[in-house]
Amino acid sequence: MSETDEAQVQASASAAVDGGVRLRLDVAYDGAAFSGWARQPGLRTVQGALETALATVFTRWGSPPLLTVAGRTDAGVHAVGQVAHLDLDAAQWAALARPRRAAPDGGGRDGSGRDPLDGLVKRVNGIAGVDGDVVVTRASIAPDGFDARFSPLWRRYQYRVADVDAPRDPRRRGHTLWYPGRLDPAAMERGALTLLGLHDFAAFCKPREGATTIRMLQEFRWDREPDGVLVASLQADAFCHSMVRAMVGATIAVGEGRFGPERLEELRLAGERTSAFKVAPAKGLTLTEVGYPADAELAARAEQTRARRSVDGTADTDSATVSATVEG
Repeated sequence: MSETDEAQVQASASAAVDGGVRLRLDVAYDGAAFSGWARQPGLRTVQGALETALATVFTRWGSPPLLTVAGRTDAGVHAVGQVAHLDLDAAQWAALARPRRAAPDGGGRDGSGRDPLDGLVKRVNGIAGVDGDVVVTRASIAPDGFDARFSPLWRRYQYRVADVDAPRDPRRRGHTLWYPGRLDPAAMERGALTLLGLHDFAAFCKPREGATTIRMLQEFRWDREPDGVLVASLQADAFCHSMVRAMVGATIAVGEGRFGPERLEELRLAGERTSAFKVAPAKGLTLTEVGYPADAELAARAEQTRARRSVDGTADTDSATVSATVEG
């Protein structure tokens, strides 16, 4: 997020505090036609599509609201459980909650029982979701202290691979990597287990100036589904840029016999990007869920996340926002 975007989000948050409302949006999308989540000039992105729709909805009421997201997914990555928040000022919330007039023929509702958030979902989807590849699945008033970006306890991803032992389903070709050989899921699982824990994952992350690569990888396993497709399930407090696809690519290299499972820990300890394996393509990856603490713990969790961590688990509260890069 640029400095300008940060300033706009802070201004929007301040407006929400002064009589406005913070909303949580749950979002799903097929990433194939998007250049990732983050807004980029001249490119179609998920954030851009949704914020354009929101600007249309609130065109008569001040500055258009901006989105803050749990995980800024890369180009081609999908999501069924993405979470974002936006802040409405008092005028915008009043406009959204204002009852609509009944239809002239008397067949419409008078607004007395109308949920304004359902109306917002319908209007945003009618603009941004016209092609059907991005959908707001739910809108709700966020509890106090909620921050889509800083409050999560974990993010969860899945990656699908169809090797020669799995059927090739053309309907899933946009969400599954078709691998032309046989993979050894047991070896892949052993390699994945060596990466669990609180570590510096610099070997699996694209470097970004000032951003930490220390993450707590809580789960990484491979399972063969009933349909034969291999599915990697990964969960961490956050993922740095390209981390999920790099770890998937590394375990695929183990599965094809290029090197043994123990090699993954060696690569992690080396702490440098390597050409020993290929980063897995984006299309097989889906953000499936974002987990948040109980409402009473949201603000404390956000403050904790803003502190930069070290591999010994200590935090530097003077390095706020450095640990907030959370990309798939």
